[in-house]
Amino acid sequence: MSIFHFKQFSVDQTGCAMKVNTDGVLLGAIADASRAETILDIGTGTGLIALMLGQRFEQAYISAVELDATAAQTAESNFAASSFASRVEVHAQSFQQYFTLNPEKRFDIIVSNPPFYIQSLPSAGAQKTLAKHADDNFFGELISNSARHLNDDGVLWLILPLATSTLVKQLALSKELYLQSVVSIHSYPHSDAHREILAFGRHQTNTEYWRYSIYSEPKLYTDEYRNLLKDFLTIF
Repeated sequence: MSIFHFKQFSVDQTGCAMKVNTDGVLLGAIADASRAETILDIGTGTGLIALMLGQRFEQAYISAVELDATAAQTAESNFAASSFASRVEVHAQSFQQYFTLNPEKRFDIIVSNPPFYIQSLPSAGAQKTLAKHADDNFFGELISNSARHLNDDGVLWLILPLATSTLVKQLALSKELYLQSVVSIHSYPHSDAHREILAFGRHQTNTEYWRYSIYSEPKLYTDEYRNLLKDFLTIF
């Protein structure tokens, strides 16, 4: 279906290469900061993560950036139809352009469910290629720009496959962004992790490690997954 209904908002996915998915809802439910009043969602797609953060942080003003013009238009419509419309806006441009035009902006949370694949074969279709594949410079620019635009206690949150996660941890350290949390995502309690949610901040601290398993057995969600998403998904 083109429209995905959550408990407090709906997401029209028309024209978006990347649909509502588990990665997005996990990041939207987990990303946090001590006081989140300014949030930037990089590569918002349908606007899912921005809307989830709008629900969680009632005081926050959220800027969402989306390079794909069709997806940006869809996100704008989803924002306008939500009860958070006055606090969420979309910018149809690259994050590099956004930061160039807003050099003084600082954020409590910068969040991104970014393109995963580096130097790999393009996906079929231009939109899906844009949504899923990054060139060599993408993560370097994402990290360096985020480091300049986080508030002193701000946090950069990313969800990544493990191979890309290793690269990003190295890039972050080179820009003096320190790993604060690692949330490993598993399909089942005894399966290997297939994603990591990473939190980076300006201050060195002991890294906290967490894990979430999605299923206890095929088609049966774990209690921890249900509890994490019970405020959002209508199935819980």
